[in-house]
Amino acid sequence: MQVLVIGRVGQLGTELQRQCPSDWRMTALDLPEMDLTDAEAAAARVRAAEADLVINAAAYTAVDKAETEEEMAQAINAAAPTAMAREAAAKGIPFLHVSTDYVYDGTGTAPFTPESPTGPLNAYGRTKLAGDLGVAGAGGAYAVLRTSWVFSAHGGNFVKTMLRLGAEREKLTIVADQVGGPTAAGDIAAAVITMGQAFLGGTGHSGIYHFSGAPDASWADFAREIFAQSGTDCAVEDIPTSAYPTPAVRPANSRLDCSSLQAAFGIARPDWRVSLASVLTELGARP
Repeated sequence: MQVLVIGRVGQLGTELQRQCPSDWRMTALDLPEMDLTDAEAAAARVRAAEADLVINAAAYTAVDKAETEEEMAQAINAAAPTAMAREAAAKGIPFLHVSTDYVYDGTGTAPFTPESPTGPLNAYGRTKLAGDLGVAGAGGAYAVLRTSWVFSAHGGNFVKTMLRLGAEREKLTIVADQVGGPTAAGDIAAAVITMGQAFLGGTGHSGIYHFSGAPDASWADFAREIFAQSGTDCAVEDIPTSAYPTPAVRPANSRLDCSSLQAAFGIARPDWRVSLASVLTELGARP
């Protein structure tokens, strides 16, 4: 099977290549050969590809920077995926697209389902929601997988930041009133591959799905687990979001109901603490 992956060097793209099934021939594209700020050029790459499946693992993810670069974020997160999904639909190719919990408003404490009303609080969330809707409306077989709090041994993420800061300081103040499911990029890759195999086998179900690690935790809880597993002697002090203002507003509730993904594809929520141990081992950060 020929599989085209958009986003070669990101956390998810890296893991997709590492976990590529033996019966897949994967082509992964990124800059400079794939410029997602040009929707028509991105669509043309899909049009020219000899592919049985397209996976979009690329995104503009600089959440705070998107507040002043919303036009660029819109191009990468919405216009390009929509154009590529339409091209895939025209060719009869399934299109898998990875999205975010930031499409919701973060109110309440109940997990959001794919059917929950959306209401993004920031530019990043708005552009990702536009992409989700564009992919869903492209007319072909598709799946949008919304996930949260992605971490891995690659690129920039919360785990690597905590390891660096924890080694430098005796105590860190971490937000404790935002709650969600930390999710390893390797687990997302495994889920996307399972979904892709279903679509290639004719058993995929188009729709929007959720996938996140379990159990849900706060950023402070996440930090404490990182320090405990890595043997880092750094205390964590809980603070409210109001004590750590950022350019982009973050949702307080990022809990995701992932039951429809398990029903459609047999994919259960992974324990992020187990995945964290693997990432820390890869980083050489476990005692």
